[in-house]
Amino acid sequence: MSEHKGPPKGAGPLARREARLAWAFLAPTFAIVALMVLLPLIANFWISAKPVGLADLRPPEPTINERVRGDGVAAGEAVEVIYTARNSSPNLPLRNVDFSDTIPEGFTATVDDPRCTVEATAFTCVIGDMEPSDRVRLEAAFVPDRAVEDPESLLEGSAPTITGSGENPLTNFTFTTENFVKVFDADEFWAVLWTSISYTVFGTGGALVLGLFGALLLNQPFKGRAFLRGLFLFPYVAPVIAVAYTWVTLLDPNSGALNAILQQIGASHGPINFLGQTSMGSVSVLGYTIEMPMALTTVVVFEAWRYFPLSFLFILARMQSINTDMYEAAEIDGATPFQQFWYLSLPQLAAILATLFLMRFIWTFNKFDDIFLLTGGAAGTRTLTVNVYEQAIGLSNIGAGAAVAVVVFLVLLAFSLVFFRFSPKEG
Repeated sequence: MSEHKGPPKGAGPLARREARLAWAFLAPTFAIVALMVLLPLIANFWISAKPVGLADLRPPEPTINERVRGDGVAAGEAVEVIYTARNSSPNLPLRNVDFSDTIPEGFTATVDDPRCTVEATAFTCVIGDMEPSDRVRLEAAFVPDRAVEDPESLLEGSAPTITGSGENPLTNFTFTTENFVKVFDADEFWAVLWTSISYTVFGTGGALVLGLFGALLLNQPFKGRAFLRGLFLFPYVAPVIAVAYTWVTLLDPNSGALNAILQQIGASHGPINFLGQTSMGSVSVLGYTIEMPMALTTVVVFEAWRYFPLSFLFILARMQSINTDMYEAAEIDGATPFQQFWYLSLPQLAAILATLFLMRFIWTFNKFDDIFLLTGGAAGTRTLTVNVYEQAIGLSNIGAGAAVAVVVFLVLLAFSLVFFRFSPKEG
């Protein structure tokens, strides 16, 4: 019975060798990209487990200050020199601190301190350990063998040198869960998390709905469509500082145009502080009382207004790629415009809408500048990203700020996993 020889299965030796060569060439690129992506993330996780503040970013260093008392002196008359050594760190100690200074020619030095030793041309003082922000004062007497008119410039001509060592809190292996305990034990943490989720969900949904309406409006050709397309992009391309300042000006409770219009038409009996008022009242739904936020609603509207052009562009491009034959067939069958949108357009847009929702959700959840420029995180608009800034910069607690950033990352990671598991796929 002869052996059957069919087509070769799997990769041959030449193909495997080409694959290994390709991986060898691409490996440095993969390594660089991986480092660029992972290093900041690893650094954030590292700092979140470190008890460090802004003042601890620099390792502790000893400093020395030299001050000479006395002007002109005669031969044999002592000149007093005061040295002040200081630990620059407010939180970390220094070890094995010592300093030395050169004795100028023609002078003899005397230091009445057991920690100091005097030699012919220099003297050395061993200070030892210094606690955070510690200061050590030492006095020395320099006696010239001749008259000196300006001993200050002569004695300060040789700068004293000081040495010491201290741990860098960012590179040592001291870890703690204190930052996370502090973050989760804070009274406002869950309120801040809920505010972040509300802001993200409604801001993302608003941007998608406005983008969908804009795409439906400008999908059909008409005179002036190109101009309107360009106009719709204005909120997205305008600098955020400019549009945020414009909104703050328009919504100002005292001089804003919107308040003036509302009062002129009788819609409001007094000024409304859209960006500084926490609540606009409460409503009862199914027996539950829901507090309606004012400032948070305003920043959500701003978010939807500013970022709907991105959704608009993506949705419009997808709509214009849909085959129009099925719309013509639907019209012949008597389908209404709403039925055409619901049964024909929407399924075709599901994948791009899902992708936009993922992108906008991640970007909005990480958004900081819009809220900070509009409200500064006040009046119930404090999100996790604003909390990162307040912890790291406002309270000078870098570790706690990094811990909040880790929470942001984990929330987005969980959301992404759920999204990819259940998001609609375009067939």
